[in-house]
Amino acid sequence: MYDKRIKIFIIFSVLLLTICLLRLTQMQMLPDSSVQDDIAELRKGLSRQLKTVRGKILDRNDIVIATDEAQFQLCINYKLSCFLDERVRQAIRLKAAGQSQRAGISTPLLRADKELQAKHEDLQQIIEKCTYFGLERRDIKEKIEKINDKVWNLRTFLAWARNGPDQKIIEKYNGRISNVPLSEAVADFEKKFPDNNDRLLLISRVNDIPEINKSKPLLVLETDDDVFTAQLEFLNVDGVRILPNEQRFYPFGTVAAQTIGWVGLATQEQDKELFENDRLLTYLGGELCGREDGVEYICETILRGRRGEHNFDIDQQLISKTETQFGNNVSLTLDIELQQRIENYLADYEHEPSCGPGMAAVVIDVASGDILAMVSMPVFDLNSARYDYDALANDPNKPLINRAINEQYPPGSSIKPLILIAGLEAGLITPDKIISCPAKKFPKSWPSCWLYNRYGAGHDDRWENNARNAIKGSCNVYFSQLADKIDPLVLQQWLFKFGYGRNILFPPPSIANAEISRNFRQLPGVISNTIPAAAISSFEQVPPLSKSERRWFGIGQGNLRVTPLQVANAMAVIARGGFYKNPRLIVESPQEPESTSTSSNENREPSIYLNISPQTLDVVYEGMSAVVNESGGTAYQEFEPILASLAEQGTKVYGKTGSTEEPEVAWFAGFAEDTAGGSIAIAVVVEGGQHGSSDAAPLASKIIQFCNELGYIGKSTLANNPVSAAK
Repeated sequence: MYDKRIKIFIIFSVLLLTICLLRLTQMQMLPDSSVQDDIAELRKGLSRQLKTVRGKILDRNDIVIATDEAQFQLCINYKLSCFLDERVRQAIRLKAAGQSQRAGISTPLLRADKELQAKHEDLQQIIEKCTYFGLERRDIKEKIEKINDKVWNLRTFLAWARNGPDQKIIEKYNGRISNVPLSEAVADFEKKFPDNNDRLLLISRVNDIPEINKSKPLLVLETDDDVFTAQLEFLNVDGVRILPNEQRFYPFGTVAAQTIGWVGLATQEQDKELFENDRLLTYLGGELCGREDGVEYICETILRGRRGEHNFDIDQQLISKTETQFGNNVSLTLDIELQQRIENYLADYEHEPSCGPGMAAVVIDVASGDILAMVSMPVFDLNSARYDYDALANDPNKPLINRAINEQYPPGSSIKPLILIAGLEAGLITPDKIISCPAKKFPKSWPSCWLYNRYGAGHDDRWENNARNAIKGSCNVYFSQLADKIDPLVLQQWLFKFGYGRNILFPPPSIANAEISRNFRQLPGVISNTIPAAAISSFEQVPPLSKSERRWFGIGQGNLRVTPLQVANAMAVIARGGFYKNPRLIVESPQEPESTSTSSNENREPSIYLNISPQTLDVVYEGMSAVVNESGGTAYQEFEPILASLAEQGTKVYGKTGSTEEPEVAWFAGFAEDTAGGSIAIAVVVEGGQHGSSDAAPLASKIIQFCNELGYIGKSTLANNPVSAAK
């Protein structure tokens, strides 16, 4: 009986072993086996994603103006830096004093005072050592204070949120406590806890946030010697570290800041949406992306690289990999040297006291429509923008706003060439027709001439007040009466044709046609009685213009609003003989260099002929030439010192000055062309300027000289510009 059981057990064991062997063979030999798939899936659990590199931004001459750069930073931990914050010091003493009172001994308070004194001395030594790297003590102290303020504000907000905040305030912001402004949270916190000491103790208890343990940069270690020195000086300093970092670097600092834009942490909802369908493009914690507004933001889909990925099995053997794709470069039409020269000049120019820091200047290559310079003042440093954002956003001078496209002004007399074109083309006036400008004040419903307002004279005392002379002397009487004769719809149509009342700066098609398209934040201006409720894409959407408003449009005031880019582009249309082009800032094929002022027009929208008669254009040219080149022209006095030099270079300037009230701004707009075919259009606006002749024309004169020196106009054009020479 026992032997029989043994035999059955042996047979059963052999059968079971045979089944296992057969199954193992199947698993090894058949690649399509479901078990093989299961094992493969099991082994896919380990992966490592690789960092990528953001593409560069280049100017028209392939000069790098934005790039990723490895660097070392000297960083300080908040647990150390906070001892420079008097609020933290006071909270520590309050806590220690309470412990001393409860224990009936002074030891805790004495110990706290000793620690505070030691930490304060340590920080003073750290600040002193930081001066070895070229910084002032006050600069280092300010950086530490900014670190402390940022963390303290967060701790304050959380202390409020954790101690019974007013629910009505939260409901006011759609029930999201994170949307409540810090100022309102602090006000409610102070209301609930009026004693400052109580608030300090509550804030000091907020110790569970990551920011408390993070190290923040104090300074960049520029050279290997700096890194070595820092290692020696801070080797045994607890709370100070030298950390490697990949930093977005802007070699020109403040130059073209608003146009280039900057990068910040990818934490906003729009960042998550952009690449939500590709996990290797989505942003990981700590990764940077372009912040609105500027090229960094507009071209995010081009500049952003795609992470690589290595997948390993449980034995750490590589089973698959995806290669890293570095971001593509983006080429701009800007000439960064021209931009830098203009910005430096505007910053250093001794303006009249009435002029504010707000200014803008735009230079366009007439032939191609390429934007050579787009300046907005004041500027800010791109290399520190993400750290200084709060201060920049609250600066009353609004440095973050690109005044060239995102601020709109009444154009003043810079609009008069367009009014003349509309009147002549409508047959409402002839070039020789005189509109009298006597030395008298006109009724309140009509503009009086600036000449009378300033000198008690009229243009009739100077010349026959015909079309070209009215441009030359910028006669308000002539142009208000002419505009009043033009049908409101016709007047609006002409302004719209020249690019007013609509956006004219666009990204290239590769961006504009993407699923989530991005464009520059820009204002369309106003060519109607009211501000449009929505974006204007066609003339039919433009609100109406009343008849009474026309006379004010004729002198560039009333409700009429434009941007400096629109004005410069309108001047380019006139210089081009009536052919309209949208201006271009971003080159469509970033990997194909276009480094000259007349870059290829492939893939560009065709020019639109506005059908302005040659006779009309001749009158406008004569008047705008007289503004600059003839005695009595409103810009002659400012340009006269350089006219002979420009003539030697074969260059002639055509211009129009302008100024407005409420708000007060000064304008110069026009174009310069040479005998070789080079031509640039320009617009300059100065906020607070009283007179276009004295506040804006001198700036335009210098900018035109810069363009001559860099070869965009003048005899040097052929020598410096191979494309122009070839043509």
